[in-house]
Amino acid sequence: MFFSTPVLWYNGKNAKKRGGPRPAVTEKLYENAPYLQTFTATVLACAPAPGGYAVVLNRTAFYPEGGGQPCDTGRLGGTAVLAVHTDGDTITHTTDAPLPAGAAVEGAIDWPARLDAMQQHTGEHILSGTLHRLYGAENVGFHIGSPWVRMDTSIPLTAEQLAAAEAEANAAVRADTPVRCWLPAPEELARTEYRSKKALEGPVRLVEAGGDRCACCGTHLARTGEVGLIKIVSFQHYKGGIRLAVACGQRAYEAVAAGWADAEAAGRRLSVPVGRLEEAAERARNAESQLKQRLAALQNALAEALTAAAVPGQPCITRIEGADGDGLRRMAAAIAAGTGAPCCLLAPGGQGLAYALAAAPGGDVRPACKALNEAFGGRGGGKPGFCQGSLTESDEGPVRDFLTRFLLA
Repeated sequence: MFFSTPVLWYNGKNAKKRGGPRPAVTEKLYENAPYLQTFTATVLACAPAPGGYAVVLNRTAFYPEGGGQPCDTGRLGGTAVLAVHTDGDTITHTTDAPLPAGAAVEGAIDWPARLDAMQQHTGEHILSGTLHRLYGAENVGFHIGSPWVRMDTSIPLTAEQLAAAEAEANAAVRADTPVRCWLPAPEELARTEYRSKKALEGPVRLVEAGGDRCACCGTHLARTGEVGLIKIVSFQHYKGGIRLAVACGQRAYEAVAAGWADAEAAGRRLSVPVGRLEEAAERARNAESQLKQRLAALQNALAEALTAAAVPGQPCITRIEGADGDGLRRMAAAIAAGTGAPCCLLAPGGQGLAYALAAAPGGDVRPACKALNEAFGGRGGGKPGFCQGSLTESDEGPVRDFLTRFLLA
């Protein structure tokens, strides 16, 4: 009793071939009333569909997925609207329960999600138009995702160019000028310049925002000031151009607030205000470089002392505290060269011990490395002259005894 014939969903070509009725044309309330949150409509058709039920109304405020903008969700009466799609004329709502054909229903869109989409989409127009006006960059890809809006440009751009475009786009936001959406007559369209990703035929809906004019079917804000803020969060080279991660409106505020909180936390650790983080970071890098140089000098001195204490021609196996992998490697190689015998240095690392195994000049420690890994649950390897890895064993005594026997065998 709930279902009507699905003939209403045939596209125009199929309808003509079959000689049947023309497809249902849904009145698109969102085109002229993007702030409309609730509406009444009549159910024209309902049929089972993948993921629920396909419902067609005579009119709808639900925006269908398209043009880089996600579809609206919400409710039709007590039924949840899970997805919305269109073939151009008919708009189909996927619901979680059937609705009787001919029934009057009240629809309610998820307004916070719609407002977010309008902020992102309007902000994208302003930023894309600015990039095109300043540098001739075409917008070749756009998608309102989560957490950021993705924008792809046709040409590479520098960080300085993006910063300048972001500043100019936000000036357009602060100017708080009207956003105009309209369907020009063919004569007006023919003499109007506008951006478009592809050649279009038939009626073309234009959107004018912040000095930009382009073809678009999405929902937009009434004034540029409602965008609030446009922020380029990150960018990377992509297919000969740039892929931007962009946030507008509330998303931009949250991104800036989170970044500021991180900057303040870093400033507290470095004992400087937010505006001097780079200066403090440079000092920290210089201090780290000096510490690394001092550490290398101490490790070299330790390697010389261990070489002097070792028995020439006999394997040197010992534990070193506080050395990293690179330090172990350099010291083991120096001791092996000085004693003319293999050297294995052990240090706490991972779940047990880290090791650096250096061969005597012309030697090969790979067999010893393999045996060590098998005996103590280790992982690692290397070249004939040097191997490095880690063991699950944390007591160096058994490791020292095993290696001594193996290397002297």
